[in-house]
Amino acid sequence: MSPSPPARRRRLGMPRRMFSQLLLMQLTIAAGVAVLATGLFLAPLSHLLDDQAMRRALAIAQTTAAQPQIAEDLQSTPASPYGPVQAEAERIRRASHAEYVVVMNMNHVRWSHRDPTKVGDPVSTDPSEALAGKEVMEIDSGTLGRSARGKVPLRDAHGTIIGAVSVGIEYDSVRARLIHAIPGLFAYAGTALAIGALAAYLIARRIQRQTRDLAFSDISALLAEREAMLHGIREGVVALDRRDRVRLLNDEAQRLLGIGDEAVGRSLDEALGEGRTTDVLAGRVTGTDLITVRGHRVLVANRMPTDDGGAVATLRDRTELEQLGRELDSTRGLIDALRAQDHEHANRMHTLLGLLELEMYDDAVEFVGEVVGDHRATAEQVTEKIHDPLLAALLVGKATVAAERGVALWIADGTLMPDRLIDPRGLVTIVGNLVDNALDAVAGTPHARVEVALRAEGRTAVLKVRDTGPGIPADRRELIFTDGWSTKQPPAHGKRGIGLSLVRRLAERQGGSARAGDADGGGAEFTVVLPEALEEPAPGAQPVPAAGRDLVSAQEAPAGQGPPLETSLPNFEEDSR
Repeated sequence: MSPSPPARRRRLGMPRRMFSQLLLMQLTIAAGVAVLATGLFLAPLSHLLDDQAMRRALAIAQTTAAQPQIAEDLQSTPASPYGPVQAEAERIRRASHAEYVVVMNMNHVRWSHRDPTKVGDPVSTDPSEALAGKEVMEIDSGTLGRSARGKVPLRDAHGTIIGAVSVGIEYDSVRARLIHAIPGLFAYAGTALAIGALAAYLIARRIQRQTRDLAFSDISALLAEREAMLHGIREGVVALDRRDRVRLLNDEAQRLLGIGDEAVGRSLDEALGEGRTTDVLAGRVTGTDLITVRGHRVLVANRMPTDDGGAVATLRDRTELEQLGRELDSTRGLIDALRAQDHEHANRMHTLLGLLELEMYDDAVEFVGEVVGDHRATAEQVTEKIHDPLLAALLVGKATVAAERGVALWIADGTLMPDRLIDPRGLVTIVGNLVDNALDAVAGTPHARVEVALRAEGRTAVLKVRDTGPGIPADRRELIFTDGWSTKQPPAHGKRGIGLSLVRRLAERQGGSARAGDADGGGAEFTVVLPEALEEPAPGAQPVPAAGRDLVSAQEAPAGQGPPLETSLPNFEEDSR
């Protein structure tokens, strides 16, 4: 049997968990601060105690020298262990708890001393500074050991220096005071350290709960993963604080909203300006999968509040999806029209077959000519006035759909749009949305009619779409251009309430305007003005005269007419009415 693998030794080092690392670091800091503070306090304390002892010795010497009797006795009596100077000096020493009180003459001879046998002997330290009239404080060693000393000159009644007074304070007492103060300092330092350790533990516990007991390496990995995820996903992410200021923007959010890193730290109103997008992100409009338009993009926004009072909003780009959905709706309309045309074509073929079987050949030729002429007239009526192929194809297709739905689609008098459009697709989007809105508004009403007027005024394109529907109340004429506002049920592929908002945005992006009003005779009228929508005419080009009033309707055009041109209609969204 193979031997068991040796047990792995625990490696010494920093603990792995954030709680342990933080607690250890804080305890180390607290202990270091306590030791440093104690040392910084003890260093000046020793000097302070020395200074106090020297000043005390100097004060005793000054008091002794101020007694006139001592000066008289020094001059009138010899140095004797039993003399009056010795007696007075010893009294002062005992009363002040000094180590010694020495009185000397100008020859350095003692008149007093703690040891009476030394009275009459010269002093052991140099008193020249005091005998010269100076006051001296020092720590020095003498016959009685190391002491804190104070020396002052002794003067007679006339102020003449006749000697000096030297007082010493035992230095061991100074050191004893310092040693006695150390336990108290350690007690204070220990108390401060204990309080600091408790505070460090509580802080570490709080951070442990907030970080869910993760290690620093785990947090670093999570941050790296978050950065990779935020900047790698195909959804925009906007993080907000409790005051609706932007805290974070990923790359996709910057692209969709058209802003950069300079928006971080600013409020939504400052970063994005007023509008539905700002209201949705700020939570002033509630709901899920809210549709909004930012620039030329259709966005779906969702907002989720966070525990700290802020929020995280996600943005998805639905521009292409809405375009495909709109094209699908248009395609379905054309398919329905083609289905009706197929039915009508079968009726015509049966009619033609009957005429041939009855040998009514002239009538058959006339019938075929009328059908072909009607097809040609439908396209010619549009292309005579609308020279741009995309726009003309759009109106021909809309005419077929209108005929199928029983609506008369008119091209107004004076309509003339030359083939000089700078952005024909933008105008196709605007016309398509407005015509679809009008067809929906008049569908099912008697004498339903939609009229389209297009004209060029220099480089400015002016579009008007009128209908005979119920019209728009005055208080809603601005509301209908708001993102997400609609009175219709949403289609299967998405939501309504974007078409008119997109029309206005496209117009304003070109420096123009879009507004709604009342049409003559009832119904609604939408007017769109696009400055500088056309190129300058070529030099020498002749203006094309406007054709007379044409009608493409369910009454004049047979139901089976189909559009002679095909186009992909780039309409982004549903209508807002």
